[in-house]
Amino acid sequence: MRMPSRYIEKILKAKVYDVAIESPLDVMANLSNRFGNNILLKREDLQPVFSFKLRGAYNKIANLPDAAKRNGVITASAGNHAQGVALAAQRLGIRALIVMPKTTPDIKIHSVRNFGANIILHGDAYDEAYQHALELSKRDLMTFVHPYDDPDVIAGQGTIAMEILRQAGGDSLHAIFIPVGGGGLIAGISAYVKYLFPKIKIIGVEPSDAPSMYRALAEGRRVVLDQVGIFADGVAVRQAGEEPFRIAQQCVDEILLVSTDEICAAIKDIFDDTRSIAEPAGALAVAGLKLYVERENLRDANLVAIDSGANVNFDRLRHISERAEVGEKTEAILAVSIPERPGSFRVFCDVIGHRSVTEFNYRYSDTSEAKVFVGIRLRRGVAEKEEITDCLLKAGYPVVDLTDNEMAKLHVRHMVGGKALSVDHEVVYRFEFPERPGALLRFLTTMGERWNISLFHYRNHGAAYGRVLVGIQVPDEDKQEFQTFLDDLHYVYCDETTNPAYKLFLS
Repeated sequence: MRMPSRYIEKILKAKVYDVAIESPLDVMANLSNRFGNNILLKREDLQPVFSFKLRGAYNKIANLPDAAKRNGVITASAGNHAQGVALAAQRLGIRALIVMPKTTPDIKIHSVRNFGANIILHGDAYDEAYQHALELSKRDLMTFVHPYDDPDVIAGQGTIAMEILRQAGGDSLHAIFIPVGGGGLIAGISAYVKYLFPKIKIIGVEPSDAPSMYRALAEGRRVVLDQVGIFADGVAVRQAGEEPFRIAQQCVDEILLVSTDEICAAIKDIFDDTRSIAEPAGALAVAGLKLYVERENLRDANLVAIDSGANVNFDRLRHISERAEVGEKTEAILAVSIPERPGSFRVFCDVIGHRSVTEFNYRYSDTSEAKVFVGIRLRRGVAEKEEITDCLLKAGYPVVDLTDNEMAKLHVRHMVGGKALSVDHEVVYRFEFPERPGALLRFLTTMGERWNISLFHYRNHGAAYGRVLVGIQVPDEDKQEFQTFLDDLHYVYCDETTNPAYKLFLS
């Protein structure tokens, strides 16, 4: 179904190039060779604010009546839209107030301040900041510039579609892959592309822990997610926009979901081809493109992925690097039991063969066997991991595959050596909470002193969430009270007591 021509006209008349550039469409040579397709990257990370958001923000503000401009503008944003609004307001001589979640990366906060906007930090996620901004908008009579649910913002983002079709040629394209948060970007691009070239597939990509548009299209209505992951903070939105959802129902072919590991692998792919570092939300499209090509067994097609931004905190790169190898399926993480005797590690390595061991953690268990946590570099992905596992099993080594085990990746690999000889009534839980100064102290205060903590691991490695693994001694008669305590917590939690990584290394 074709969209109304009013969006074509709005996109053609959009005011963006006073501040935005026509971003290049670069060939990803390495990724193209690996996947047997011609993969093009739309470099919106090269905009003056390192994100596409400048287009929609400027188009909206530039089209405001003079009276509204005099009162100033306000918005809520995790960063990229905020920078777009701040720069647009600066160029147009308009007062701007930005409400940002407390979890916003520092690099985005500093950038907004550098453009002269005032900032209020409020809430742990976008939706809390959004509600506060609406209240201030009504109180102070400032125009609220919505990050995605506004026709002028959507039209501004839609100018990317004009450039792609001009740069790549509409007749030659098989699909365009677009990151999705609230939906403004995919709405603008899909409306324009489907009107002119209905056969081009429009495929959105969301994080698996923030599937707002995916759920909306699947259920035929906008849904409010109970919670969203904020690793890809630029798309951490609990509900898709009303107008973007309406357009997406008519113009979007599919929404794909990708994991954190797959996002990190895509960041590495972009770096390998461009020597630039995408933010997690910026790499979503490449992650989804890879999934689609493998699923469809696609070859020799022309594909476009949009790199939507490069605003990533430097200290988050360590976390991204750690997860990228697993996301690329270039590392296997295995738990192996080996005999406790001299030379057993050498014999174990002989079975592995001439492969690179990326990590090796050992814990004495008893006089007969030892537990080993081992990472192995893979050259041929899952097939090679299965070969290694088969070789170890045939050689008599018990093996547990922990490659996709969150507890193992986040905690156990840093804790091997902490195995307890005897802890009565121990249960183990993994908690997540928004990472900000004082978060760990707040968590410990919430836990209180009702039950004894028998195991504790916390690691701050630049991720958006603080992650804690806690062992707690809870007698059987306290189980119901403990469950009530968990239900009353305002943290995401997961019972890991039966997790094989815990059983093998820590219990």
